[in-house]
Amino acid sequence: MRKQPTQEDVARLAGVSRATVSYIVNGLTDGRVAITEETQQRVLDAIEKLGYEPHAMARSLRLGTTHTIGLLLPDMRNPHYWQIACGAEQQAQDAGYDLLLVNTSLDPDKEIHAVNALSRRRIDGLVLLLTFPERHTQEIERLADKRVPVVALGGRIPGVDCVDNGYRDGAVHVMEYLIQLGHRRIGLIHGVASEMLGQERRLIYRRVVQTAGLPVGADYIEPCGTTPEAGYLAAQRLLSRSPRPTALMVINDLLAIAAVRAAAEMGLRVPEDLSIASFDDIELASYVTPPLTTVRVNAEEMGRAAVRLVFARLQDPALPPQQIYIPSELIVRASTGPAPVQT
Repeated sequence: MRKQPTQEDVARLAGVSRATVSYIVNGLTDGRVAITEETQQRVLDAIEKLGYEPHAMARSLRLGTTHTIGLLLPDMRNPHYWQIACGAEQQAQDAGYDLLLVNTSLDPDKEIHAVNALSRRRIDGLVLLLTFPERHTQEIERLADKRVPVVALGGRIPGVDCVDNGYRDGAVHVMEYLIQLGHRRIGLIHGVASEMLGQERRLIYRRVVQTAGLPVGADYIEPCGTTPEAGYLAAQRLLSRSPRPTALMVINDLLAIAAVRAAAEMGLRVPEDLSIASFDDIELASYVTPPLTTVRVNAEEMGRAAVRLVFARLQDPALPPQQIYIPSELIVRASTGPAPVQT
């Protein structure tokens, strides 16, 4: 049988003292003990290479003694993710737990580093909203082997508990609603960091368009970045086409707000000349002019549900993979209206 690596083995490989390894493993480097980032990284690399599992961390995960849950979010600039964090924090605090929040800024390298770092922390479970889930298969399998509760938010990962959102149903409701209003040229602003993040809405857009026999195609799908500026420019490009769309389905509220501005600067009235509908129902959506028609996906409940799944897994590690579905709701406001008679 292969001998389990020890802290002495890690220290030898990293070229540091055993005490240094102990400080890093036990999370004592955040100002309490002066250890350079370069030294910390050498130790973490040695831990990874040797497959060392800190006994204290393993014990805390088994017994649930740290009362801390990690939450990984992709973009702190988007209020939708803050709503998720608020729900998760409330659920955790109600049970006497703390929430450790990590932001990856939609960067694939930062996301990999964050997942690896969180997996080594002394925490009782992880809630992951991944932008690039296909890159984390091995790490998630390793966490499962260690019996660390992992919950995927907003998407499914084989063998992992998940909270599924209502974006798919919401996209159907948006498209059907716009068609009922008489719109036949409906554009899609598809601003995502990873193709997987918005693919269900794009596929539903294509399916509904095809089923309804609408005279639109790839020319009315505008991919872009994730910032409001990207959404603004994407809207300008779509609205400059001839014939232009009479309605836009936008991937989230932040980009939709930018699209409203782009339309106004091009002399188009919303909703008289152009209808705009989006997703998330962030707080700002009801305060812009005009207020946004949007799909409410109950972000706070998503966060609460994810933490509840962590607790359920801590109580019974042998449970089969669990799934919670959070339904969405179309909130109709003043940014949508009947298609213009002459277009």
